[in-house]
Amino acid sequence: MSELYIAVLGPLRIQVGQATVRIGPRLAALLSVLLLEAGKPVPAQRLIDLLWDSSPSDSAPVTLRSHVSHLRRALTPQRPPSGGGVLVTVGSGRGLAYRLDLAAEQVDVHRFEEACAQGRRLLVDGGPAQAERAAGLIGAALALWRGPAYPEVADRPFALPEVARLEALRRSARNGHAEALIALGRYTEAVGDLTRLVEEEPYDEGARRLLASVLHGLRRTDEAVRVCRTGLTVLRGRGLDAPALQQLLRSILDGEAPLTATGRPATDAGPARAARVVCLLPPDPPRFAARAAELAHAEQAIRVGESPATVVVTGPAGVGKTTFAVRLGHALADRFPDGNLYVDLRGFDPNGPVMTTAEALRCFLDALGVPVHRLPATIEARAGLYRRLLADRRMVVVLDNARNADHVRPLLPGATGCAVVVTSRDQLASLVTVDCARPIALGVLSAAGSRELIRRRLGTAVLDAEPEATDQIVASCGGLPLALAIVAGRVAANPDVALSTLARRLRAARGGLTEFASADAAADARSVFSWSYRTLDAGPARLFRLLGLHPSAGVTACAAASLAGLPPEVATEHLAVLVQAHLVTVPGKGRYLVHDLLRGYAAELVAADPAAHRHAALRRVLDHYLHSAVAADRLLVPAQDPIAPPPGPLAPGVTAEPLGDNQQALAWLTAEHATLVHACDWAGRAGFDTHAWQLARALSTYLEDQGHWSDWATTQQFALTAVRRSADPAAEAGVHYHLARACQRLGRHDDAHDHYRSALTGFAAVGNRVHEAHTHRGLGGLFQREGRAQEALGHVRRALDLYRDVGHQAGQGMALNNIGWLLAQRGEFPSALTYCRQALAALQEVGERHAEAATWDSLGYIQHRLGQHRRAITCYQRALALYEDLGDRFGMAETGRDLGDLQAGVGDRAAAVRSWSQAWRILDELGHPEADELQTRLDVPPVS
Repeated sequence: MSELYIAVLGPLRIQVGQATVRIGPRLAALLSVLLLEAGKPVPAQRLIDLLWDSSPSDSAPVTLRSHVSHLRRALTPQRPPSGGGVLVTVGSGRGLAYRLDLAAEQVDVHRFEEACAQGRRLLVDGGPAQAERAAGLIGAALALWRGPAYPEVADRPFALPEVARLEALRRSARNGHAEALIALGRYTEAVGDLTRLVEEEPYDEGARRLLASVLHGLRRTDEAVRVCRTGLTVLRGRGLDAPALQQLLRSILDGEAPLTATGRPATDAGPARAARVVCLLPPDPPRFAARAAELAHAEQAIRVGESPATVVVTGPAGVGKTTFAVRLGHALADRFPDGNLYVDLRGFDPNGPVMTTAEALRCFLDALGVPVHRLPATIEARAGLYRRLLADRRMVVVLDNARNADHVRPLLPGATGCAVVVTSRDQLASLVTVDCARPIALGVLSAAGSRELIRRRLGTAVLDAEPEATDQIVASCGGLPLALAIVAGRVAANPDVALSTLARRLRAARGGLTEFASADAAADARSVFSWSYRTLDAGPARLFRLLGLHPSAGVTACAAASLAGLPPEVATEHLAVLVQAHLVTVPGKGRYLVHDLLRGYAAELVAADPAAHRHAALRRVLDHYLHSAVAADRLLVPAQDPIAPPPGPLAPGVTAEPLGDNQQALAWLTAEHATLVHACDWAGRAGFDTHAWQLARALSTYLEDQGHWSDWATTQQFALTAVRRSADPAAEAGVHYHLARACQRLGRHDDAHDHYRSALTGFAAVGNRVHEAHTHRGLGGLFQREGRAQEALGHVRRALDLYRDVGHQAGQGMALNNIGWLLAQRGEFPSALTYCRQALAALQEVGERHAEAATWDSLGYIQHRLGQHRRAITCYQRALALYEDLGDRFGMAETGRDLGDLQAGVGDRAAAVRSWSQAWRILDELGHPEADELQTRLDVPPVS
């Protein structure tokens, strides 16, 4: 239980240990109700009334029980989904209820309230030490908020009171945090926090008074007056006089000494000091959003007194490095009272040359008051003077857009009291290793962070009016702040254009950059990306362009090498350069990822390359995937009958994945699943028809065994379209065969019959008797599913005859097992046992492990019906071990289900629950309807 953590201050998040657990909207609503009543039993009927908006159906109690079981499994995955844990069943019958048992620290709401209460008590106590602790506690409490509370149910009547209460506590906490900052003399931070609070809560009179007081104390009288007058206008619109705010306005206009948060007059050592320091930073970003964690990490990395504190902010183009650095500089202002220095070094700027170190030093020395005639002649002397001037100062130095480490090293102050913030698209590795800088890597924003950024710019009402369009825009922008800012700016400039219209345009662009264009080069996605691309040497630049041809965003080194026709070691070196330039990221070992908009930019660039070069690159990368998939398929099923000759030897420049065994094969297929499915379609569209159908064939075993039957049918449909253009009757028959099996798995029996008939006709026409036999066996299985046992036996016996005619021992073993299974379904268990034992001997002799596992499963079923329970359990366990070794998840689920039924029948409920639970997990992940049936078995209590 201690590993579970639930966060509702923002989108629902469930953390179990290091893993994030995702649940659907129904379970989220159920969990929200239970959390609102945490510690109290909630009657099942009340849950039904709350969760079903319209009149609940008669099946609602059963559905609720299923939801509870699924939720219990999500919250305690290490336990079987049957009773106990943090979600407790109370009572039964009409008195049935459910209770959520959680410790206070397991829910972010309780952590927030406790930290705020402690902080308030410390503020009342007074004193700098208490104020410091209060600021930390309340700040940490506010950082728990990631968006509106309980957003999944915020509009439901049962949640409204709690949501309103939490929002009121949040406003109070934000005021308290500002008071703590003011008590510590951190006035600029307080102004930033209060400004944002007043923008979001314009009717909060207390926040306005506090903000106006601090601004007056900072001698920013005009701003203080504007805050008061705007507030009075807004509040009068609601019929409120706000006498305290009126009195504060009169005091400011009369020139009275400003008051601090404690009510004492501000002294010259306080806020007014800011007017006498060097300030080169651009204005504080007014709508900074979604980087709270990174900002807190950066502030923590900077310690006054350490030698000297330097953070390096890196990330791809358009990720918001400059905005982050400027916000960080302002956030640090109160800790560094002697001001700040800022320079744009133009390391990646297409509009002018890179600023030299000498030019940057001159700018800084000029700002520090050094007359022109006293400027030293050499860079070394200027750097020495610069460091001497900073030796006794506490300043923040922001070095924006650096080209490399050598560009900024002379600009690092030697003073221990200074902080340095460097931004770059380069990783500046030597600055981290040699100069002990602290790296802060900015990635793309999450979906929630993206929405927050747009909300800050457009307002909540605009987004709430079109939530689906907002989600589509967020997805199209891929979390890139530049893209989000461009879209938000376009909406702000054209308020009559609906978000849905813009969302349609972005979808139509399909990753292109047209909708992210701007007349301002700094705000144009294409221009911004070009700044990084132009710094590349020819080899990495070519590879980046070719990545625009790849069918997906993810790529391995071998795939990239094939795309470019390079040795893998050279491709890896080029990829490292692209990673260094933040044009490519590394999400996991051996994999490289290109952001969708950067892929769009690469696709634009590669379109200018010669058509012959693009065509050759496409062929090489398709060769890579085809050869790798065929090798993986052979490792999964070594003894298989190819429908057509395998692809020829690797062409020059093509590198297949080095797969050593079936586990490596399965891991690669799993990692490349989406890419391989897309490649089947992509190959056919690009005119590589043979690649399309051969790749689909190579994926069949993996997709079937892993339960990805929809993808199996989809890839075979792509293959059918391609193979018909190839005029290859044998290959077309093979596609019909695999498409029939996929349709059979999906329950599309009419389609399966059609494709089996086409396969039989095709195989007979080309004289392929082995696959004709395979097709008869497939038809036997289909007829058996339809309850047509006699027809099923006829097809399987025909398959056995064909296998015997051609001497195909593995086929004979499979057909014998099929006959045994069908006889067992008719209750002819002794005969069935004989057939299956013959099948097992034949299959073990030729090493056909998939069919051997199926035969052990058949034998388990037969022995169970014969009353030989120990033998049956042994058979099922042998089948499970083989399926697990082969990676056949659906086989594991079916056998585990049957083993659990047997164990329950002989009274071993604990073993049955273990078997059922393993099978349920697999079926649930596959979305298979039998998961619900297994769920009911797990929910039924043992008979005492």
